[in-house]
Amino acid sequence: MRAPALLVPRTRGEEVRRELVGLGRLRLDLEILREGEEIALPLVDGPGLPATLGRPDEREFRAIRPAGPTDYRDLLGGPPEERERLPRSFDVIGDVVLVRIPADLASRGPDIGAALLEFVPGARIVGADHGVHGRERRRRLERLAGEGGWRTLHRENGLALDVDPERAYFSPRLAREHAAVAREVRSGETVYDLCCGVGPFSVLIARDGRAAKVVGVDSNPDAIALFRATIARYSLEDRVRPLEADVARFVVSAPAADRVVLNLPHEGIKYLPSVARAVAPTGHLHFYEVVPRAEAEHRAEAVVATLRVEHSWSVVEQHLVHPYSPGADLLAMTFARGPE
Repeated sequence: MRAPALLVPRTRGEEVRRELVGLGRLRLDLEILREGEEIALPLVDGPGLPATLGRPDEREFRAIRPAGPTDYRDLLGGPPEERERLPRSFDVIGDVVLVRIPADLASRGPDIGAALLEFVPGARIVGADHGVHGRERRRRLERLAGEGGWRTLHRENGLALDVDPERAYFSPRLAREHAAVAREVRSGETVYDLCCGVGPFSVLIARDGRAAKVVGVDSNPDAIALFRATIARYSLEDRVRPLEADVARFVVSAPAADRVVLNLPHEGIKYLPSVARAVAPTGHLHFYEVVPRAEAEHRAEAVVATLRVEHSWSVVEQHLVHPYSPGADLLAMTFARGPE
């Protein structure tokens, strides 16, 4: 059967497969193809996927008898018009599944949780995600189905990260961003990972071994504790330093770094001028921001204007990470500071 396909390196196959499941875009009735160093994942028809996720194409797939439904919504009863309002996507973090449920469907929460627990392979607990709150970016979660706590091991980019989505910020949809930034790091660089959460950028950069110094900074003590647990698992204590501190205060006195990451999508813009001063001449700044879709095309040019306080800056690139809401996208932007 011919169907749309997403081609990805075999080393990223499981990571991308899980993301496509969470997006409701993986066809479970067709067999995944292995083609040398790549795999072809069969896709459900739908809007375009971010280019960084993989290479779109078409393939002939062999039909398989599904072990169960191809969509968790098939496990739920109810009228067809309600089905269309049920959340199609969800996040899988280790063996934890998180889903955002519209307010008018809150009463269906336990049913949705039970369906997802049955549908997602290896799921242990399902929670309703009521968003990230407060300076420490803690998620308010409501148990819908399953058992145990929220702490889990999440695997991406060949690493097992200690994560507790209730206690510390983490997004499973940023795995390819973690890898992309890590690949940019050059030998001997000093790297600051600001608002680092549980440290996925920092740990991957440290594991790759090119950076001379990596510092991950977050004001949430639980995030730093989880970060330290991952560092200890891989014996990276001599390569990366977790620091519990207020980012705004840290950048005031910190020596300049060759590369700085700021992943604070909703309010990072207000810190950006002070963060920019922590970037060394010819250094790079990686910034993530949720932007209204109507403003996205020229957002990097608008942001770079806020950086031209004391030094010259240029836009290296901008790309879509993923849609965030019906009217907004998460963008990744990279800026370069000019020489003295």
